[in-house]
Amino acid sequence: MNHVLAAETVGNPAINISIFVAFVAVTMIVVIRANRKNASASEFFTAGGGFSGPQNGIAISGDYLSAASFLGIAGAIAVYGYDGFLYSIGFLVAWLVALLLVAELLRNTGRFTMADVLSFRLKERPVRMAAALSTLVVSLFYLLAQMAGAGGLVALLLDIHDRTGQSIVIAVVGVLMIAYVLIGGMKGTTWVQIIKAVLLIAGAAVMTFLVLGKFGFNVSEILGQAQNAMGDSADKAVASRDVLAPGAQYGGSTMSKVNFLSLGLALVLGTAGLPHVLMRFYTVPTAKEARRSVVWAISLIGAFYLFTLILGYGAAALVGPDRILSAAGKENAAAPLLALELGGTVLLGVISAVAFATILAVVAGLAITASASFAHDIYASVIKRGKASEDDQVRVSRRCIVVLGVVSIILGILANGQNIAFLVALAFAVAASANLPTIVYSLYWKRFNTRGALWSMYGGLISCIVLIVFSPAVSGGAKAMIPGADFAWFPLSNPGIVSIPLAFVLGIVGTLTSPDRGRPGRNAEMEVRSLTGVGAEGALAH
Repeated sequence: MNHVLAAETVGNPAINISIFVAFVAVTMIVVIRANRKNASASEFFTAGGGFSGPQNGIAISGDYLSAASFLGIAGAIAVYGYDGFLYSIGFLVAWLVALLLVAELLRNTGRFTMADVLSFRLKERPVRMAAALSTLVVSLFYLLAQMAGAGGLVALLLDIHDRTGQSIVIAVVGVLMIAYVLIGGMKGTTWVQIIKAVLLIAGAAVMTFLVLGKFGFNVSEILGQAQNAMGDSADKAVASRDVLAPGAQYGGSTMSKVNFLSLGLALVLGTAGLPHVLMRFYTVPTAKEARRSVVWAISLIGAFYLFTLILGYGAAALVGPDRILSAAGKENAAAPLLALELGGTVLLGVISAVAFATILAVVAGLAITASASFAHDIYASVIKRGKASEDDQVRVSRRCIVVLGVVSIILGILANGQNIAFLVALAFAVAASANLPTIVYSLYWKRFNTRGALWSMYGGLISCIVLIVFSPAVSGGAKAMIPGADFAWFPLSNPGIVSIPLAFVLGIVGTLTSPDRGRPGRNAEMEVRSLTGVGAEGALAH
């Protein structure tokens, strides 16, 4: 396999840029049209609950199928084979956990944010503060991954190899994200996600069909060619990998296998604690529409993850690991390079614009979720003690979006070059540690009280962040975020196997050591509302 540098494989930068600009122009028009009805907090934060089940289901898949799903997973499969596909399996199973455990109950109990549910029968101000802080941290981690993906993708298309140029690209994505959300609110963001989901799934389907056609619709032939291409690599470490069996990435040492278990736990449990996914259930008018949206979402998400298997192995077979790893963006470049191989510069431009759309749509959804949580939970409920008007909440939310955009640009520049599927897995670990135990206990355990909630949320959040900071993901290796430093004492790259059980335990210990027995009347009301949806459409009065 010959080394082919990125400059030879990015296609035509003029075509790439023109397709990018066309997409941004079309979606900005959609966002501006959606801006005509954004007067109230309900309209700005949850689109007034005005989307149908199918529309919301497509938007959920648009929210969920991030750049990590398309670029990161395809790249991981292309380079590691079987172990890369474990991301797809984890992300899909995670959605089933979210559906079965929390989705409909959360929708029936809340109004705008996850904190509405968690504070329903507990002491409102401290619980809202904890839930809002958790939402902000999870959103920042997720934004980090999307920004890093934007840097790698556009670096590939424009042949930008220096970090300064890639940093400028990340800044442009951040500015566009701020504009989308400030102008369109949740309604505009949702329409961008629907457009993006349709384009992404259709694009992946077309590429999958083209890959299968290249090999006579024989999947075994694709797998065999992928293994042969791996063996032809000039890199001995890559050439020795068996991409058809487990272990290429997480095999070998016991610690590597434990790291895989930790990653799997974070992926499977993380979705049920992701605020930006859970918030989508407030954009439909009834519980019935929420259920319909789930059916649509699972169908679309499941089909897409099957496509990633063909795309990943197809990239390994047709592009080869050396071209992928030598390109700007490295593993994240596998899908665009495959598009170039299949359909030339036009297909490359289209698929890359779809990936770029994916990043923009997801960061917009994250930004509005984080800003809504700050404005509704911290500003209105904690600082103003419930006396803030809806206009005040929307104004504060808009300011928060600008601050969040600046912070995410800075963090995205620091994380540039990392595999974005891996970065998203860190966000899942934080969500599963800080949010999931409290959500589950709030919905299913009548004895659960405020101390249990605070111990679980803060304990899960702090332990997860500390373990990530002192893990090999941040320092101590060539692929670390800070490659020149070494302050890693925690051996696992993903801390889920430690921080998630710890958060569950802290919730139990905090509850049982507190004399607080909660409010029985409020418990009964929450149970009826969560199971039936009665009263869910009304405003929450605490």
